[in-house]
Amino acid sequence: MKSDPIIKVKTWMEQARNTEKSDADAISLATVDEMGFPNVRMVLLRKIETDSFVFFTNYTSKKAQEIEFSNKVAFSFHWKSLAKQIRVRGISEKEDGIIADEYYSSRDLGSRIGAWASRQSAVLKNRQELLQRVREAEKKFKNDPPRPSFWGGIRIRPLSIEFWTDGEFRLHERELWTRTKVDSAWSKCSLYP
Repeated sequence: MKSDPIIKVKTWMEQARNTEKSDADAISLATVDEMGFPNVRMVLLRKIETDSFVFFTNYTSKKAQEIEFSNKVAFSFHWKSLAKQIRVRGISEKEDGIIADEYYSSRDLGSRIGAWASRQSAVLKNRQELLQRVREAEKKFKNDPPRPSFWGGIRIRPLSIEFWTDGEFRLHERELWTRTKVDSAWSKCSLYP
């Protein structure tokens, strides 16, 4: 753990899986649009690799378009039960190969059908329109919908990772890991609360 903050992320994630009632892998994901306005939303982080983090989405969604525009993202975990949070900033890239195929195949059938039916972030006239698209996808694909070409993973290669632990009298512990490029060595420092 001395030279690799991602190992510490994995350790904290395991602790959170034991204490959080649901969605220990929920992150607040921040992106920026073409006008420089930020957007934040909750997504589920589904994979922590040795050097990156991966979540999955519809590539036509607002978040995916904003990520493609800038290739820069930030996200944070917050686990109230542990009194800990992690903040990550990094560079993004698409993951639309075998990892996306494997994750898509592991999802419930309804979620796989939903990926085909939803035009994520597009204007929806009414709920019936969405339900009709679900019925059409069910009829077309039966029990074996393939992964859509417009759906896959976003890999985040971190440039900074901050670990925050709640402290008495708001004297929190903050540990910041940074690197200048995704293939550079990490450096670590402590921050005032």
